[in-house]
Amino acid sequence: MTISGVVVACILLRCAVARSSQPNIVFVLADELGWHDIGYHGSRVQTPHLDKLASEGIKLENYYVQPMCTPTRSQLMSGRYQIHTGLQHTVINPDQRSCLPLDEVTIAQKLKEAGYSTHMVGKWHLGHYTKGCLPTKRGFDSFFGFYNCAVDYYTYEKGKFCKFENETVLRMRGTDLWRNDEEHVAPYYQGHYQTHVLAKEAEDVIRKHNPSKPLFLYLAFGAVHVPLEVPKVYEDMYADVKDNSRRILLAMATCMDDSIADVTGALKDTGLWDNTIFIFSTDNGAATAYGGCSWPLKGGKTSLFEGGIRAVGFVTSPLLPPDMQGTENMELMHVSDWFPTLVHVAGGELSGTKPLDGYNQWETISLGRPSQRTEILINIDPLIPCEACANHTKWDHKKFDVHVHAAIRMGEWKLITGNPHHNYWVTPAEYPNMKNIYLNEPGKMVWLYNIAADPNEQDDLSDTFPGIVNILLDRLAEYNETAVPVQFPDCDTGADPARRGGSWGPWV
Repeated sequence: MTISGVVVACILLRCAVARSSQPNIVFVLADELGWHDIGYHGSRVQTPHLDKLASEGIKLENYYVQPMCTPTRSQLMSGRYQIHTGLQHTVINPDQRSCLPLDEVTIAQKLKEAGYSTHMVGKWHLGHYTKGCLPTKRGFDSFFGFYNCAVDYYTYEKGKFCKFENETVLRMRGTDLWRNDEEHVAPYYQGHYQTHVLAKEAEDVIRKHNPSKPLFLYLAFGAVHVPLEVPKVYEDMYADVKDNSRRILLAMATCMDDSIADVTGALKDTGLWDNTIFIFSTDNGAATAYGGCSWPLKGGKTSLFEGGIRAVGFVTSPLLPPDMQGTENMELMHVSDWFPTLVHVAGGELSGTKPLDGYNQWETISLGRPSQRTEILINIDPLIPCEACANHTKWDHKKFDVHVHAAIRMGEWKLITGNPHHNYWVTPAEYPNMKNIYLNEPGKMVWLYNIAADPNEQDDLSDTFPGIVNILLDRLAEYNETAVPVQFPDCDTGADPARRGGSWGPWV
């Protein structure tokens, strides 16, 4: 290596971290934490620990995820767009024979190949119908957590209705908390608050870790996803917030913040922190119907507007160059980028994967260099209906059907087609004098925004710049040609926990 090459390597990982001493990687994923649900975005919420971590690192302020949980998690694990894995329609239900395809290589597998101890704590939500889908079969040395979403915070129960064509309904209900995909442990933890339980487990992983190997810890909290439940001591901190859902959600975020402080405390107590890259991200925008808030961004969870996909995210580490600590990064990034970025940081190889849609963004993060990507395919989902769309439109396109639920970001431009979901702005409920703003645009199915100039999507420019609309429709058509069929099977009654002693788990 040349002298200049050595200097660059030292800047990237502070010389002390050579390839023989790979950095630990701790990735914390919150569930449905909206843009306005963290303190450093001007929210009322108390998240002092996250705010401090972000202020010591690099805030990713032009960073995107997907509008719902499964697609984001699948792209984090595989580095591939959901149109290339068949997971482009909503989320995996607990009664479906579906999971991240078994021929997809995961980030955990690549880090394990690079010599890492790999551990997952928390919410999987990438399918569990057969044992091959489970975390310990996808590259994790250990797993403690649950397979589904919306698992009760105290009982660890999850319910699901299965409706059939003859209108009969099967109500499934079971508990969901596992250790290493073999031991169902929900009975031992019932009555203990989920966020605390997950943080304690992550602490145990850290304290038991053999420092002679690098650590990859993926901690995926259930918070702040419904059901809205929290210890009273946290809810009392927001007693003046009259809106019940908002009050509890704020309390859940503060509880998660305290739990993250316990996790980072364990890293510091064990001496691992000095050689750790810590990443925080949310999986999608706020669930505005359940107390979440993406203000001033438009929309929320499931929406193609910014409130559904612009994510809270940051990277912090003692390994970052001093002049990058405490900065904001406005370069374009996407959740799929973590796969190649972290494999690079770990000194691993990308051989053996399918073609990745993510880019290695380490120099963008650590040195502030321009992003490796110029566009993001947000999604193309042919199964979401557009009943309110007009039958005929001036945007009839030879290659792409604008009735389809789809969106793409290219440079400063963003195009949305079909039914975008949540065409409104939800204001913070703790400020009752602020009113929500709803738009009624019957028959409309194409929106164009300049996100750099108008991040809150107030000015639709589709009529002003029809040429740009057509360029982006052409690009959507090109992506659509690479899409695999949607994987969204019907309900399978074999999933019923009643058949397996009352717990959710593999049934095939």
